Amino acid sequence: MEVVEDIVIIGAGIAGLTTSLGLHKLGIRSLVLESSEGLRIKGYALTLWSNAWKALDAVGIGDSLRCRHQLLDGNVTTSVVSGLKISDISFNVKGKDGVNEVRRVKRNMLVEALAKELRSGTIRYSSKVVCIEESGFYKLVHLADGTTFKTKVLIGCDGVNSVVAKWLSLKKPSSTGRFAIRGCVDFKSSHGFAPITMHFFGNGVRFGFVPCDDNSVYWFFTWIPSSQEKDQTEDNTVKMKQLVLSKLGKIPDEVRAVVENTELDSFVPYPLRYRQPWELLWGNISKENVCVAGDALHPMTPDIGQGGCAALEDGVVLARCLAEALHKEPGGETKDRERDDQRSEIEEYERIEMGLKKFAKERKWRSIELISTAYIVGFMEQSDGKVMTFLRDKIFAAFLAGIMLKMGSFDCGKLIL
Repeated sequence: MEVVEDIVIIGAGIAGLTTSLGLHKLGIRSLVLESSEGLRIKGYALTLWSNAWKALDAVGIGDSLRCRHQLLDGNVTTSVVSGLKISDISFNVKGKDGVNEVRRVKRNMLVEALAKELRSGTIRYSSKVVCIEESGFYKLVHLADGTTFKTKVLIGCDGVNSVVAKWLSLKKPSSTGRFAIRGCVDFKSSHGFAPITMHFFGNGVRFGFVPCDDNSVYWFFTWIPSSQEKDQTEDNTVKMKQLVLSKLGKIPDEVRAVVENTELDSFVPYPLRYRQPWELLWGNISKENVCVAGDALHPMTPDIGQGGCAALEDGVVLARCLAEALHKEPGGETKDRERDDQRSEIEEYERIEMGLKKFAKERKWRSIELISTAYIVGFMEQSDGKVMTFLRDKIFAAFLAGIMLKMGSFDCGKLIL
């Protein structure tokens, strides 16, 4: 069965839903294909910096999320080796675009808020894409269930293993050698922690601890496992939990208790991957009437907390660029209707191609900056070399924390044409 759609977005994650919502706000319909049976709400929580809130305001859902997530006041960094505080940064300072706004947001609430604003039927679930073909000015998207979608615009928001990125000849994301574990604990009453992010570095580990609201706390842990650790903890969450607790060093007892009280099913490590920045210099972010956004475009390490924020930026910019292209008036008509239709089709294809090129140009250097910064920050924060440890703890700690604020001081602009 072949179905014709003007715009097909693959992936109902943050980038895909934001793009679809942005287009919807501008009066343009799109179809979102999601391989899973429902919304992908895994991931616990993510930090949304000022740039993300500007994007959420652009699509009209910022306030609905603000009221459910507390404002964070700052970041405290502590050495797990000495137990001493090595930096204390306030978020309550003015950036280049005003006062910083930083909150830890539960991923399910973010995704559900985006999806809720879409028109019924916009998301098609259980829609696994198996291949993409060309057909004149259209792309054919073939699904595992036998359905084929014929579309004027194809947008890949399908994550680090993107089918669309592969079609664009982008390489698979590279391994950093690092792994991460995440957890979230819900308290029956107020947890009593101050609204700040806490980072702990040293001995080759990076640990973070952030309240989401008065009753829930999110944490993460990254390290480079030895081959022996991989063998001992493979498919054994009890040993993995013991390993994490053994590496936390000198951290406050109340923080350690949160990890101890985390359910065992959270202790499943996943590899940290990233797109090599130079690939975006020479590779195709867009080609013809196809492009990628979100993790399909810029998979990065989580060290500056910008993966989800950048996906929100992508969605706003992409919706704006596409709307500008699609809303342009076609050329004048002649008496030859068939010839006019063919010319109109060619002009629309060219406008779409230019709109996606504009998106790619606007997002290329921002993506390169975020990927590179995240990689460097992660390397410095997790290093256990004596020289790097000394430089990080004595000189660079406040600078590294400040970089997160700097990367968040960005405005992707409004949706309005």
